[in-house]
Amino acid sequence: MPRVKRGTHRVKRRKKFLAATKGYMWGRKSKITLMKTAVLKAGVHAYVDRKRRKRDFRSMWNIRLNAAARDEGMKYSTLISALKKKGIALDRKILSTLAIEHPAVFAKIVAAVK
Repeated sequence: MPRVKRGTHRVKRRKKFLAATKGYMWGRKSKITLMKTAVLKAGVHAYVDRKRRKRDFRSMWNIRLNAAARDEGMKYSTLISALKKKGIALDRKILSTLAIEHPAVFAKIVAAVK
């Protein structure tokens, strides 16, 4: 079996980790074994937090909708069910944006489903 020299590959791999750990503290930015675990853990947190961000935004939209609906004399749950019964297919993000930026339009939508 021929001899395999891994000099360039090892340097490439180390450079990749060095770029990923830029700004980390202590040995996590310079020592390979600590670098690897730090990068893997950071990737896991990044993946989980991308999912969590979606969850947080949806809950924020629901809270905004509830507040805006109560200003119009309706609860959030009754508003959503009335929208579904009327066949108005606006998602919570759009409704929240309308409630915050265009309250007159949101009031018309609520009046249409009452």
